[in-house]
Amino acid sequence: MEKQECPVSGRMTDLVGKSASLIPTPALIVEMALLERNLSLMSDFFARRQAKLRPHFKSHKCVTIARRQLDHGNAVGITCAKVSEAEVLAAGGIRDILIANEIVGQGKVERVAELARQCRLAVAVDDESQVRQLSAALAGTGARVGALVEVDVGLARCGVPPGERALQIARAAAAAAGVDFLGIQAYEGHCITVLDPEDRRRQVLASMQKAVDTRRLIEASGLPVRVLSGGGTGSYDMTGLMDGVDEVQAGSYALMDHYYAKRRPEFAIALSVITTVISSNGSDHAVLDVGVKGVGADLGPPVLADRPEDAISRFESEEHASVRVGGRPLEVGDRVRLFPSHGCTTCNLHRRIFAVRDGIVEDVWAIEGSGCLD
Repeated sequence: MEKQECPVSGRMTDLVGKSASLIPTPALIVEMALLERNLSLMSDFFARRQAKLRPHFKSHKCVTIARRQLDHGNAVGITCAKVSEAEVLAAGGIRDILIANEIVGQGKVERVAELARQCRLAVAVDDESQVRQLSAALAGTGARVGALVEVDVGLARCGVPPGERALQIARAAAAAAGVDFLGIQAYEGHCITVLDPEDRRRQVLASMQKAVDTRRLIEASGLPVRVLSGGGTGSYDMTGLMDGVDEVQAGSYALMDHYYAKRRPEFAIALSVITTVISSNGSDHAVLDVGVKGVGADLGPPVLADRPEDAISRFESEEHASVRVGGRPLEVGDRVRLFPSHGCTTCNLHRRIFAVRDGIVEDVWAIEGSGCLD
């Protein structure tokens, strides 16, 4: 019988067991030893904590990595940002999912209601109209969806101000048919990438205390709060130690990138994009076969992983990166690894990731959540 091809990875699975030097470029690579180290480091931190980990899928968008995050223990489920991400997670066997976002529109809430029949599902809300739409979609299905009232603790994105407004929405969620009021979501994202660790700690604790105080207000009203969920890789050891916080939605720690590594150096950069030199003057200039269509550039250009003496000199082309060569000349055909500045947007550009150990392709994983925007 003819070998079946992976619908996402094509015949790239033929590379398993072979040298990573055979991977056609540009391609996304994860160094397995570093990934495993990162997963263990974060899991071990939460082993003896009241708060537990709820890893964020939006960072890598790969169901296989999500399963590995759960398998390492001390995680209560998976976080994602979109209904379509939750759908691929549920299809991949993940049974406890938080969509850490407000879901608006009849089509989307109907999909949420369908998902709730397959897994334990929760969503964020910051307006009574969202609760009403959700409740209407759940009518007659027998399914239930958890609701976390999102509180804005300074990011100025989604969420209501701490205090009474959050209590009003919590009451609406608690009274809505088919909806279970679970608690609060708060994200201190405006603090999470602050470079100075002590300054970051001060800002994180001050911001998240607003969410904890709102929790106490809701509890004092007679409504039980089962969970306060928030935080991220930049604050896991701050938010994760606060009394009143139950879940930390860290995501970037698994793969990392060069922007985040400056803020959390205890986690290794396991993610890279392997590229090929397609043009060179044989001296101080070379061009790689990847551009902004293959490496997320929203936090700046990538850096060359193994050649610190070189630098990206231009990175606005769709399919090309120009390199200013400061060391040994790069020749046509040389392979160069790039560390992205932002791993999340980079993973969203790829359909597969090559798992490499000691220079050998160990596996090829689909990035099922790539392009999941709705």
